[in-house]
Parts: sequence; C-alpha cells; structure tokens
Amino acid sequence: MAMNLGSQGDGELEVMVDMNTTPLIDVMLVLLIMLIITIPVQLHAVNLDIPLPTNAPKTVEPVVMRVDVDETSAISWNGEQLADRAALELKLTESARMQPQPEIHIRSKGKAKYEAVATVLAAAQRNGLNKLGIVGTEQFAN
Repeated sequence: MAMNLGSQGDGELEVMVDMNTTPLIDVMLVLLIMLIITIPVQLHAVNLDIPLPTNAPKTVEPVVMRVDVDETSAISWNGEQLADRAALELKLTESARMQPQPEIHIRSKGKAKYEAVATVLAAAQRNGLNKLGIVGTEQFAN
C-alpha cells in the first residue's frame, strides 16, 4: 500500500492514507481471466445416442432360473439338488440355448465358499449367459 504525503500551509507533512486499489484490480482481472478460461471446459458436451422411449408395454416376462449355493458348496437348480459340476454345465448350456435367454439368479448362503459361487459365475460366462444376477445379498449387510 502506498501513502501520499501532502503538505499543509504551516510546513508540517500530513499523512493521507488512501487504499491503493491497483493490486485489487489486478487480482480481480486474474480471476476473471481464469473464469473465462475454465468456462469452455465446463460447457463441454458429450453427445450420446440414447434410444427413444417406447410406450409399448413389455409383453414377455423373463424366465428366471434360480441357482443356490449352500454352506457345503452343493449347488441347486430351481430347488433341485445337482449331482456335480457337469450337471450344472448341462443346465447352463440348456439355458443358453433358450430364446429369449433366461435370467440366472445366483443366491448363496452366508457360509458358502467363494470358490463355489465363482465356479457358477465362470460356468455361466463360458456358456454365453449374460443375464446374471446375485440376489439375497442383504444378508451380508451386517
């Protein structure tokens, strides 16, 4: 800040304290330039091709196949116990051939091994099933 020292008629210097606004204006101009530079970045648009909504109701309910994995790594298909992994592969292959493809809901018990669930997921992926869902996860919330 600068001070202007003026003189009075009797020879004494009087201190005149006025705020120097030049630095404030400089800061304001720098902020204005920064704002001008950043506005184009904020207004950058990403064009997306979104399908138009249709008013036609869904006519076909999806077929749901339920796969359960229990604590002993035993796998059930719609409540029916499967003998081994080959039986699971057979069921998944049959499901992959269905049109439209059914939804596969995988439910595991709290003490089920991760390896058994991962085996079911990998087998479904190998067979080309892409409508997978892991249901019943609310039991793991606590």
